[in-house]
Amino acid sequence: MALTDVSIRAAKPKPAQYKLYDEGGLVMLVKPSGGKLWRLKYRFNGKEQQLTIGRYPDVGLKEARARRDTARKAIASGENPAAEKRRNALVAAVNSANTFQAVADELITKRDREGQATATLVKTRWLLSLLSPVLGTRPIAEITAAELLAALTKVDAKGRHETASRMRTFAGAVFRYAIATTRAASNPAAELKGALISPKAKHRAAVLDPDGVGGLLRGIDDYDGQPTTKFALRLAPHVFVRPGELRHAEWKEIDFEHEVWRIPAGKMKMKREHAVPLSRQALAILQEAKNLSSTSSYVFPSLRSNSRPMSENTLNAALRRLGYSKDEMTAHGFRSIASTLLNESGKWSVDAIERALAHQDGNAIRAAYNRGQYWQERVEMAQWWSDYIDVLRTPLAVHSLNITNQITIQK
Repeated sequence: MALTDVSIRAAKPKPAQYKLYDEGGLVMLVKPSGGKLWRLKYRFNGKEQQLTIGRYPDVGLKEARARRDTARKAIASGENPAAEKRRNALVAAVNSANTFQAVADELITKRDREGQATATLVKTRWLLSLLSPVLGTRPIAEITAAELLAALTKVDAKGRHETASRMRTFAGAVFRYAIATTRAASNPAAELKGALISPKAKHRAAVLDPDGVGGLLRGIDDYDGQPTTKFALRLAPHVFVRPGELRHAEWKEIDFEHEVWRIPAGKMKMKREHAVPLSRQALAILQEAKNLSSTSSYVFPSLRSNSRPMSENTLNAALRRLGYSKDEMTAHGFRSIASTLLNESGKWSVDAIERALAHQDGNAIRAAYNRGQYWQERVEMAQWWSDYIDVLRTPLAVHSLNITNQITIQK
């Protein structure tokens, strides 16, 4: 006897599950918990099979019969709907493991294991958080250029052109990784080159005139904040490394005997070990700092824990405390100061200055040659630079004529 909506609603749970039969193999299973499930019983290749159709009342009697009829047509054409459902479930499971979010997370984890800088990983995860609302749950193999463009233009339309450009670059890396691991066949990000508004070149804020540099150095001398922060501010002008490299400096990297700081490749932006010659002034600052932080492995430990480096915003916050806005001076600006004034001095080769700034040479053979070829010049330049900025620190010294020629090279 065919089921009716009334008979289904009237069916009450019993201590053991039982079945209510409709036509064409459609069955309702009534659970002791009160749940009611639709199933289709059929034979395929001589064997009895069952296909779960849905849960009542989410799937009503009319819909259950429609699904039964669809399944029976498939059976008549030689398809096994239960096996097809299992295959679809497997595909869905595979796709859920291969979503854009999952593949991106896997790539970031890989980069972490390869030693990518923590600050870079944090920024990468931030880019992923911007892409995820649109692409996160999508199987990566199915994402189209139009979908990716939709995610990018949401940010680009707000005037955040640099961010949108970085999002496209990161998305491209995720798609390339998916292709390399056989989970995608194409890179939609590559198709979008030129689709976004090109961001304007962004220059790091820095005080670049000698008068201003002198004032900055005197301000640092008068800084009355945390001693560790002051030591970092005092050292930054002498070594002009990137802020992250300075913050993560460890005592085991400082060779006082040979007057050099060797930064491991894993901490460098270009993933190449970088040697920093240390002037007498830089060594003196480090010796002072060691008296304060010798119990930590870090030269500039966090104020909260000796086991962690100084936080990312500490130096910029200190510069704000000294009265410099973010448009006037940043922690990264010490590199711009050194680059500008060293080049303007005319005393040093461009290659030596570029090596001191750890800028990567596109030619690998030339880069390897330059690392050794310009070392002695870099040593002399480091001492000249420290002597020079000591003179700038002296009030009115910069008004002397041709001041750069007054500083002798210490050999």
